Amino acid sequence: MTPERLQRINSMLDTRQPDLTVCMEGVHKTHNLAAVVRTCDAIGVSDVHAIWKSEEAEVRGGSAAGSQNWIDVHGHHNTADAITQLKAQGMQVLVTNLSDTAVDFREIDYTKPTAIILGQEKFGASNVALELADQDIVIPMVGMVQSLNVSVACSVVLYEAQRQRQLAGMYNKATLSHERRQRVLFEGGHPIFAEACQRKGLPYPAIDDEGQIVADDSWWQKMQMDKSAWQHLDD
Repeated sequence: MTPERLQRINSMLDTRQPDLTVCMEGVHKTHNLAAVVRTCDAIGVSDVHAIWKSEEAEVRGGSAAGSQNWIDVHGHHNTADAITQLKAQGMQVLVTNLSDTAVDFREIDYTKPTAIILGQEKFGASNVALELADQDIVIPMVGMVQSLNVSVACSVVLYEAQRQRQLAGMYNKATLSHERRQRVLFEGGHPIFAEACQRKGLPYPAIDDEGQIVADDSWWQKMQMDKSAWQHLDD
C-alpha cells in the first residue's frame, strides 16, 4: 500500500459515523440502491441496512461501484426485525412519510444515534415501519409533486445530518473500532491478499502504522500454498 493510499483510507475512516445509518425497506431498483450507497459513502455512513423483498434484490454495479467496497450492507428479511436491531443499538428510528404527525426533517437532532427508514419506490414505507418508527419526517415541497425520488430524499436528509454533526465536531474524532479499522485497511490496501484470505479461509493479518502487513512465517507460507496443501500444518 502506498503512503498516499494509506493516508486517503485513514482520512476516510477518521470521519466515518457508525451511529448514523440508512435502512432501505423494499427499495428494489438497482440505480436507487446504488445511489443510496454512494451517498452514504460520501456522507461518512459506515453501515447501510436493507430489507429485501425478494431473493434477487441486492446492491450491485451502477453508481455504487467502488462505494460499496467501503460500506457494510446488512440484509434483513423483515421490517420488524430490522428496526428491533437498530433500536437495540440505541438509535432513534425515523421514517420518511407524508402524514399528519410528520415533522420537517430539519427539526430532528441528528447528532443522536440515528437510523433513517426509506420506503419502497412506489408504495413508500410499510405500516409496520410507520408503527415501529419513533418519528415520521417529511421534506417540505411546494410544487405539484408530493415526493422526491428515494435516493434524492436520502441525500437531502443525510446532508442535513452531516451539517449538524459537523457543527457539533463529530467529524473531528475517529469513532470506528480498532478491529473494523484494521479490516478496512487490509481489504482496501491489500485487496489481492484479502481476496486470497477469503478464498483460503485464512485470518486477516494486522496492518501496521505504515500500512504494511504484519504476519508470521506460517501465514506467509499458507498464502503461497493451495489450501489442500497447508491444512495438515495445523494438525
